[in-house]
Amino acid sequence: MLLDLLHWLVQPATLAARRLGHAGESVRLASRSRRCRGAWAPHLAAARDTVRAAMADLPRRDTAVVLGAGLLDDVPIDDLAAAFRRVVLVDAVHPWRGRWRARRHPNVARLTFDLSGMQDLMLGQGETVGPVLPPVCREADLVISANLLSQLPILPVARLEATGRLGPFTDPDTCGRRIVAAHLAALAGLPARICLVADRDETEEDRDGRVIERLDLLYGVDPGPAPRNWDWILAPFGEEARDRRLVHRVSAWPDWRPPA
Repeated sequence: MLLDLLHWLVQPATLAARRLGHAGESVRLASRSRRCRGAWAPHLAAARDTVRAAMADLPRRDTAVVLGAGLLDDVPIDDLAAAFRRVVLVDAVHPWRGRWRARRHPNVARLTFDLSGMQDLMLGQGETVGPVLPPVCREADLVISANLLSQLPILPVARLEATGRLGPFTDPDTCGRRIVAAHLAALAGLPARICLVADRDETEEDRDGRVIERLDLLYGVDPGPAPRNWDWILAPFGEEARDRRLVHRVSAWPDWRPPA
């Protein structure tokens, strides 16, 4: 707990990111990734392989954009930096671990951006949803949405549940669905190749394999059938409860296109 507090204090984050909880979420994610390194390893390797598949046959490799770059655990940053003239890492917070991993590449840049479009609503500075992608995405040859889609609604939905209203939204499910759908719609409108890696549902299981609870992390929005799917043991037994674990079903598209 004290170590997490220290990390939060030295986290390179804007005041808005701290107020909205992004800095705290980043610290908690980094802590869990260290504790669950072994359980997470197959998932992270599969995510990195998906990115490599996405870039393998691209005819043009000028700019790659990574949405939800964060710690860069699930992104083969060395491969991207070697293959593209420019790589832009986009997130609400760019933690030290991610910065350290990208440090040797002069062609890698960071961009701080609210990818949910909900920042102004959450700060009480507006009544409309903002843009969900930065303009650089329009210039990219490859845009990677890295384990981001299910994360986007978490803080806005939590704020709505706590306050009862968030701009035009009063129903948490409607708000979550709007955020997920808006991200996919924005990706679908880009000229770039889209590499999408997304958690689709969360299952809580006991040691006998019985399902205690299942959550749809995408609020009913369907990105379509995926060529790659795997289970990610997000919280192994003992992480959140002695006899319970959390498993996410992950889908991945090296070349995502919206379902017809």
